[in-house]
Amino acid sequence: MPRPDGRLADALRPVEMTANFHRPSEGSVLYRAGGTVVLCTASVDEKVPAFLEGKGQGWVTGEYQMHPRANPRRQERDGRGKGLGGRTQEIQRLVGRALRAAVDMRKLGTRTVTVDCDVLEADGGTRTASVTGGFVALALALSKVGVRALREPVAATSVGLLDGGGLALDLCYLEDAKARVDLNVVATASGKIVEIQGTAEGAPVERRAIDAMVDLALLGIAKLAAEQRALLGRLGVELAAITAPA
Repeated sequence: MPRPDGRLADALRPVEMTANFHRPSEGSVLYRAGGTVVLCTASVDEKVPAFLEGKGQGWVTGEYQMHPRANPRRQERDGRGKGLGGRTQEIQRLVGRALRAAVDMRKLGTRTVTVDCDVLEADGGTRTASVTGGFVALALALSKVGVRALREPVAATSVGLLDGGGLALDLCYLEDAKARVDLNVVATASGKIVEIQGTAEGAPVERRAIDAMVDLALLGIAKLAAEQRALLGRLGVELAAITAPA
């Protein structure tokens, strides 16, 4: 069935990345995937949380927030007169887990890297955009401070199982809202799985459908990782120079 923006079923939304958008942070990127726009910044602190003191390793964590006008109607900002919403907490934990998979904490040393993901415009896929853009900000930050701690790039995308049994890569909101299954997949550039999130919204689905969704997601993630590498390369950041020695 035709997609709202005319893409083929296995096509990603157009990706645009503006690196070093935020000057004060060690690494930043304004990440756009179709109608979703996320500002990702990475900040490096020369200390670790209390639970890691004396253990000789670092920490990577993430925070996620929706701008009040990321959607057509203004929404109250989390943390203003109320605690963080469950969705916000769940997504920022996902971002932290995903980016920690990209880093050797021993090689990071006693440093904390915090990746803040602020959604400026939302049209589906804000969590996957945060992970993919967040990795670029992280890589830029490690390059700036001269730390070789990366394992390999990490990126994320979604796949939907639509009515009729067809699959669609990188869902926009209209597709996400109607999909029988919306699967979010985080993986490395080499195709190793970091995390899979998904739920059948109605009737259960066959295992082979989930397997096909993961396969399609990995194809998309490989393309996103190539985009990450290309941007960093244009900036003179060779991943080998910030990748932890074996």
